Amino acid sequence: MFLGKKKSECTKNTCIFVCFYRGPNMENSSTEMIFLLSGLNDTRRNKLIYFFGSFFIYLFTIFLNITLVVTVMLDRVLHEPMYIFLCNLCVNGIYGATSFYPSFLLDLLSDSHIISYSACVTQIFVVHSYMLCELSNLTVMAYDRYAAICNPLQYHPIMTPENVGKFLVVPWLLSFAEILIGVLLMVRLPLCGYMINKLYCTTWDVVKLSCIDTSVNNLYGYVFFISHFIQALLIVISYFHIIRTCVGSKAEQNKFMETCLPHLITLAIYSLSAAFDILYARYGSSSSLQGLRNFLSIEYLIIPPLLNPLIYGLKLKQIRLSVWRLLNRKVSAGS
Repeated sequence: MFLGKKKSECTKNTCIFVCFYRGPNMENSSTEMIFLLSGLNDTRRNKLIYFFGSFFIYLFTIFLNITLVVTVMLDRVLHEPMYIFLCNLCVNGIYGATSFYPSFLLDLLSDSHIISYSACVTQIFVVHSYMLCELSNLTVMAYDRYAAICNPLQYHPIMTPENVGKFLVVPWLLSFAEILIGVLLMVRLPLCGYMINKLYCTTWDVVKLSCIDTSVNNLYGYVFFISHFIQALLIVISYFHIIRTCVGSKAEQNKFMETCLPHLITLAIYSLSAAFDILYARYGSSSSLQGLRNFLSIEYLIIPPLLNPLIYGLKLKQIRLSVWRLLNRKVSAGS
């Protein structure tokens, strides 16, 4: 039974009917709620260019991350905590890129830019868990560098195989738990709208469509933002201590430039892009340029997964050498 009403949304080549309800769960109805992704309207004119450009970027992103992961797995010299944590970061990069690109590519080929309620919830869970896991992995990597540079004598007692395993698994579990709470708070809301002004679904864009008060969701959002802001602040504090330790030693400065600078670049790119998107989604004007809104909303889904393996692969000498050794083995085996 419909508790809402039907609206007609006509595009250039097709006319679709979008149904929206006063609640996500309908009794005696097999029709699922549908959202309209209006952020894709700006891509209609050059959709083939966007499609092939996005497709090759996606393939290149997956190739780079898999190359780094395989290199770390096959080279025993790289079986150290720093490289293992980097491997975890690249796995999350593959996870994040895959949460966005396939659905985006399909939408580019479609004339009706719609997404079902269940697909929207799934996309929200995957995209947001990628974001949280990215920050958690960067936090673990910062702690690893802090222990290695500021407490070198305690590094190996701290980074035991058991603790390294915990540092690999805990970021994923915490990220899934955090976003699960947010999703459960979201799906309880009855909705009175269907328009999402983005290229993909996000929690806040769906919450804004609610027919009722969303104070609980807003409170959780603020607690969520503040807690992760503190997490980012702890990373900054750890690097303050690392820099202070490295100032008096040329050897430590070289170590910092090789192992810590890539991490700082990665952290800055991710933090700025994610913060811009979160703040713009809540406080930005919906009447501004669609292209600007689209760029801000996908920056952290495209740039970190693409640049992370490039930054670490170019800057870390041991990874460069390992990649070349693997390539030479394959060339030798082929000849």
